[in-house]
Amino acid sequence: MFTGAITALVTPLRGDAVDEESLRRLVEEQIAGGIDGLVPVGTTGESPTLNNEEHLRVIQIVVETVKKRVPVIAGTGSNSTRETIEMSEAARRVGADGLLLVTPYYNRPGQEHLYRHFKAVVEAVPLPSILYNVPGRTACDLLPETIARLCELRQVVGVKEATGSALRASQVIARVGDRLAVLSGDDATAFPLFALGARGVISVVSNVAPALMSGMWDAAAAGDWKKARELHYRLFPLGEGLFVEANPIPVKAALAMMGRIADEIRPPLYPLAAQYRETLRAQLRELGLV
Repeated sequence: MFTGAITALVTPLRGDAVDEESLRRLVEEQIAGGIDGLVPVGTTGESPTLNNEEHLRVIQIVVETVKKRVPVIAGTGSNSTRETIEMSEAARRVGADGLLLVTPYYNRPGQEHLYRHFKAVVEAVPLPSILYNVPGRTACDLLPETIARLCELRQVVGVKEATGSALRASQVIARVGDRLAVLSGDDATAFPLFALGARGVISVVSNVAPALMSGMWDAAAAGDWKKARELHYRLFPLGEGLFVEANPIPVKAALAMMGRIADEIRPPLYPLAAQYRETLRAQLRELGLV
């Protein structure tokens, strides 16, 4: 249901408020670049520092701008089952096509607790849902056997695999690849995961290079592995450059360099350190983006 190159969309800010005009413009540019779906208010969209009103408003703007041209998969996960259900229901009401549900962070639930958390959410809000496993951020690892167990819930249609491990991706695809869309959640390993059987990527890089990222997926999906490999290595330096500091610091700096948004981010994150800026600008220049 949700496959291809999907962008984990930034949330533009200006004057410490959501920059709605820039957000709408970014959505249009993403669609023009061939992107297959959009994820507003995930980690890249600064969900931890948006309040609930802002969070829902971003989803609403993206839904209204997209007009059903591509799926909108709203980031609604939190470390509270109750809050996740409430935000998921609010996203459903404003027209989201699906949900991205991160594993509860900080609480560190065990595997049985993770199963019960996700079951409670998707039964309360029956939208197609992608599970999101990013243990480097959450200190909580959704294991392949638990993902397989969650396949019994028809609302679960995918998993964003962001461990950066080809071994883990292989374990997940071997167990559930015929039932769930396994999506890379790590730009640097997107191409290897395509080769292993992943059905797409939820990408940070595609915020700045949507046509190149969608082109890599399209080539892989068509079996043109030579072209896909070439695009992987063309994007690889930028993929490294966009993670020199915590996401989304570098990608917002890159978009600001491209004149798309203000270089503004919510504390406790701050704009990109000076020592990284010229390298990032050179990487954008190499790709013809500035």
